[in-house]
Amino acid sequence: MSAPAMTVQRASRASHIPGDRKLLAWAKATLARTAQVTLRYVAETEGRRLNARFRGKDYATNVLTFSYGEGNQLEGDIVICAPVVAREAKAQGKSVEAHHAHLLVHGLLHLQGLEHERAADAKRMEARERQILARLGFADPYA
Repeated sequence: MSAPAMTVQRASRASHIPGDRKLLAWAKATLARTAQVTLRYVAETEGRRLNARFRGKDYATNVLTFSYGEGNQLEGDIVICAPVVAREAKAQGKSVEAHHAHLLVHGLLHLQGLEHERAADAKRMEARERQILARLGFADPYA
């Protein structure tokens, strides 16, 4: 597979957002086929607005995935809310970098059609996340 084409947008000024090279390496480790992805890091206001508009939930969530089409190449947008990432990492006792990696992997798996609404699907998706993150040198995000 060729390297994914990924555009990174930083609409958040958070200093803990990983660099493009690291983000692209994580994406490459996750994607099973060619992809065109825009990864947008946002602040809380935009994260809340997007979650309300597209999911009907009036709070900023950690990651949103928007998929566009199902051809040979995946196309989509992933939105990660930087302040939520930092808060969750602290609350869960993990590094901010590990949580960024997990959320990008999670979003990219959604882009590839994996879901977690049903228990069996969640189990399958979480196993895939663990496998990818371990290969990248990160601990089990669910431990």
